[in-house]
Amino acid sequence: MKVTITHKDGMKFEAKTPKGSFIIDCPIISPIDYFLSGIITCTATDLILMPKNQDKTVTDLVVDGEVVRAESHPCKFNTLHLTYSFNSNADDVMASRWVMASLETYCSTINTIRDTTSISYSITHNGSLIKENESMISGAGTKIDMGEIESCPS
Repeated sequence: MKVTITHKDGMKFEAKTPKGSFIIDCPIISPIDYFLSGIITCTATDLILMPKNQDKTVTDLVVDGEVVRAESHPCKFNTLHLTYSFNSNADDVMASRWVMASLETYCSTINTIRDTTSISYSITHNGSLIKENESMISGAGTKIDMGEIESCPS
């Protein structure tokens, strides 16, 4: 992947990617706003694609992200809380699995920051709160000790 940023004028920059280009107009929308928007959009696309691959449908999807940043430079993300709200024709267990799969496995942007950012989430599915302030299973630099795992002989 390659992205090229070209200064246009004032605080406007053009971002060119292999798939297209767009203008970043600072400070109207800052690079950190784009960064957080990209993180949230990454997981949101998973919540549309995974169900579709299972012949399920997600509607009315809204994902809110709230970040607490460090006070001193470089002002990294300390915490990120994602709030998912959507309807689907799946049960609550499946809806929860979609979110967890996105966070733990598929969303590249979340997985890029998870070693430095404590990430939590809440899920409202079909109008009911099914998960509240859950932490990611892995991330924030923590190691999970799974103990000894027996494997099948090869």
